Amino acid sequence: MADRIDVRHSARPVGPDAFDYELPHDRIAQHPTPVRGDARMMVLQAQGVVHTHARTIDEHLPPGALVVVNASSVVPARMDVQRADGRAFELLWCAPAVGQGPGATVRAWVRGGKRLRRGDIVATGALELRCDDDGGERERSFVVVAGDVLDACKRDGRVPLPPYITRKDGPVPDDSARYQTVYADRDGSVAAPTAGLHFDEAALARLDVVRLHLHVGPGTFSPMDVTDIREHRVGAERIEIEAAAAARIESARASGRPIVAVGTTVVRALETLGKDGASLHEAVTSTELVIVPGHRFAVVTHLLTNFHLPKSSLLMLVCAFAGTERVLAAYREAVAQGYRFYSYGDCMLTGGAP
Repeated sequence: MADRIDVRHSARPVGPDAFDYELPHDRIAQHPTPVRGDARMMVLQAQGVVHTHARTIDEHLPPGALVVVNASSVVPARMDVQRADGRAFELLWCAPAVGQGPGATVRAWVRGGKRLRRGDIVATGALELRCDDDGGERERSFVVVAGDVLDACKRDGRVPLPPYITRKDGPVPDDSARYQTVYADRDGSVAAPTAGLHFDEAALARLDVVRLHLHVGPGTFSPMDVTDIREHRVGAERIEIEAAAAARIESARASGRPIVAVGTTVVRALETLGKDGASLHEAVTSTELVIVPGHRFAVVTHLLTNFHLPKSSLLMLVCAFAGTERVLAAYREAVAQGYRFYSYGDCMLTGGAP
């Protein structure tokens, strides 16, 4: 696929195989580096590739860069519930939030959901739920009968590590801190905005940083099981941006300053808010944006991101931003150079496609 192909208007379907690469299983990071910032960082530059470490990011950003981070906090949103007959089900909440008490309708991915029927009551601790649909194999709707979802998550939930972290010990106490950015300040995500995991307070102090919130849903784990990538859906995710943050980003944009998105979640938030040249302003909204090659980036000029799964919507977004051939070549080099991949792995800094 050529770097500048516009998939949006292609007459022929483009499948996920266009975003594939070979990755040995042992390159999938099962633990973070002992110290934030010690992860390796590949910098894609016009004159070639630089291999360094994430803690040096300030040395590789363009002058005047405004760095935008996603300050959504990961909720321990994976939990076990039990039906009266003793059958257990594992839930992964889709959008845990404040105010999901009695009467609220909430949705979750359910392991073993085929055995769950409309009207079934499941519970854990003080949380009691009634299944409210006959749904599919994975996502189901529930009505809260008693208790509060967010309170139950904090009491009984587990860190929702991605399915590719397959270590035998499962979640460990350190995951509560390390699968969370140091600047997270508002509950709502069920997966970490992983590019931000590399920053400690010292690194942040060297950058001009502004925060927004995109509360990551489980759709980030959804495989592209489609014949045409334009048909892929990830589900709605909530965006919150305060007036002061929007004004700072809009001012930087108007003056031509580089705007660095820390992670694909920030890209999706900014490109939703600034669609078609719209000015950024205070907002509480949602996005279902899936970015494919041909997307015209309206806000973001640079991207820091981890290395993503083959044939995933996140890798497709990075290819749309920096060029498909260029990115896949960088991934092949990362494999050859022994980089660590996925959520607890290493990262890449790049500008847009030249």
